[in-house]
Amino acid sequence: MQLIQESSSVRNLIYAISMFISFAVASVDIFAQDYTLVINNGRVIDPETGLDDIRHLGIKNGEITSVSATPLDADNLIDARGLVVAPGFIDLHTHTSTPLGQYYQLFDGVTTALELEAGAYPVASYGGEISDTPLINFGASAGYAGIRVFKKDGLRGIQSGGLPEVSGLKGWGTLLRVLFLGQREALSRSFMEAASAQELVELEVMLNQSLDNGALGIGMALDYISEAVKLEELRMVFQVAGQRRLPVFVHIRRGINGDPSGLREVLALARETGAPLHICHITHNAMKNIELFLTEIQHAQASGVDVTTELLPFNAGSAFISAAVFHRDWQTIFDIDYSDVQWAETGEWLTEERFKHFQETEPNGPVIHHYLKEAWTQRALIEPGVMIVSDALAMNSKEAKVPPHNGAFTKILGRYVREEQIIDLPTAIAKMSLLPAKRLEGFAPAFKRKGRIQPQMDADLVIFDPNTVINQATYLNPYQEAKGISHVIVNGVHLVKDGELQPETYPGQRLMANTVQSQRYE
Repeated sequence: MQLIQESSSVRNLIYAISMFISFAVASVDIFAQDYTLVINNGRVIDPETGLDDIRHLGIKNGEITSVSATPLDADNLIDARGLVVAPGFIDLHTHTSTPLGQYYQLFDGVTTALELEAGAYPVASYGGEISDTPLINFGASAGYAGIRVFKKDGLRGIQSGGLPEVSGLKGWGTLLRVLFLGQREALSRSFMEAASAQELVELEVMLNQSLDNGALGIGMALDYISEAVKLEELRMVFQVAGQRRLPVFVHIRRGINGDPSGLREVLALARETGAPLHICHITHNAMKNIELFLTEIQHAQASGVDVTTELLPFNAGSAFISAAVFHRDWQTIFDIDYSDVQWAETGEWLTEERFKHFQETEPNGPVIHHYLKEAWTQRALIEPGVMIVSDALAMNSKEAKVPPHNGAFTKILGRYVREEQIIDLPTAIAKMSLLPAKRLEGFAPAFKRKGRIQPQMDADLVIFDPNTVINQATYLNPYQEAKGISHVIVNGVHLVKDGELQPETYPGQRLMANTVQSQRYE
């Protein structure tokens, strides 16, 4: 995985410069007392400089203006004594740009939630439900599956969410359901038919246009469109990424449990084209061969390939019962049987008869298929550079249950840091904040100011109790806020105060690459 490459001497220099700036700013501002918010007495952890000590933060105009060794003053004060102050968590892989989804991600410490695996097309249509009332920051990659839908099936009319109605569904949720539900008959050309030479030219134009419009890289949910996308088309996508130095966020083609063919395909293309590459949910693709997958990624990095990966810290997959994978030989692919699958709505463990019954009568229902081992998750977690994501499915209403991925980040803090002591707290925070920011900052200037606690950085912060923080959502009761999140600040706004959401407050922003929204970050 990509490591933070600074030597200790360079890190010390960065820290010294940061402290000099903060003390200088504090000496000027401490008497002015014009901060909009001050956080005193917290254990401040900045993964970039290595700061892990008691500090006092001054916030003004949406940014951190002071990191002080002495207490600051303001009308609005947070006493963070006994609490950890960390950069807000950045989720690179979520599918829940809904009001309910943003709420639960906020209480998981997430201040920026991005749809980078499936992406969106048109990218500006992403987040239609929350675009005017975002609690947290949001954004999307250029969704290649969406581009294919527009091209191959001629779906160019735009509804509120950016996609036309298909099978009674509207908006961006339409394509997500096609991807994850397996309703591919509604869009058969998009998901089953190879592109012609002329279509390849047109698809490339559409992809570049989406990137010109500020998409955060390219979202390639390849496993879901595997039958249609041949090597020539996939190479075209990687060539565009290589020319523009933008990452491809790819869900690789998945074979039987542990098959590395899909990984090797995209690593070879990244090496050939120079495209940055990000492998989605590594354990859910590698399964029993996690050691081999990590080793091959290490070797690729050593040879100069710009490749990173991520971990979803749950030992099950979540999909709709009519997803494409369940129309393949899924028992062999996952090395499980019907008895390893749960109906999410009730927690019922299924038999072959019940599985087929639900597949026919309730194709929109989510299931939980338990096919990962805890040892695989722990192995990926300790690998340097592996980032943490949620892969949260869309939360539309509390009546429609989804797997409890809204607790991904607090699960890391509570279980794997405090209880299991598999990784230390600063390392975990880096995996959830700085490393995602660094993955994006080369082409999206907004992220140069995120994932850090330093003067002039964005005031996206999470404050939690390290002794109590834990996820509480379960497969049977997914709609539960995490425990131990005391305060969340988004763009300088105190959004969660003493564990309570402040009403009618929407400080989130749409984040895009090379757009007006990002210019203030340059």
